[in-house]
Amino acid sequence: MFPLRAGCRAGSDHHYWGGLRNTQRLAAVCDAFGVGVSMHSNTHLGISLAAMTHVAATVPNLHHACDSHYPWQSEDVLTERIAFTGGKVTVSDAPGLGVELDRDRLRFLHERWLDDDGSLRDRDDAAAMRAADPEWVTPSVPRW
Repeated sequence: MFPLRAGCRAGSDHHYWGGLRNTQRLAAVCDAFGVGVSMHSNTHLGISLAAMTHVAATVPNLHHACDSHYPWQSEDVLTERIAFTGGKVTVSDAPGLGVELDRDRLRFLHERWLDDDGSLRDRDDAAAMRAADPEWVTPSVPRW
């Protein structure tokens, strides 16, 4: 089992850093400077969670829980949802990422994305946070 924490925001994102190998490189640089690593992936599907889980398992200096919004996702492209047990996800030892894609579902969601008028792509994380906590304010911390 590998620890993943749902809902909070911290650390690297394998999409942003250009994939799994680059995330490993980022972790190595952080380790060289004594900086801890965590992983974050927002509004991802199961295939992305599987990828994050696999790369997280290869990072020796991953001392912080990874976060995921996956438990709140209502749609997926996997034939079987990834299960969280006690806040953790098991690293699969099956071939590849250890998940099976539902190709029809993937095609449907891809077509919906292509046909989108922009409403799927527009995001307002601050509004979503204020819906959960009306007193929430955008933090003024540097992004680096």
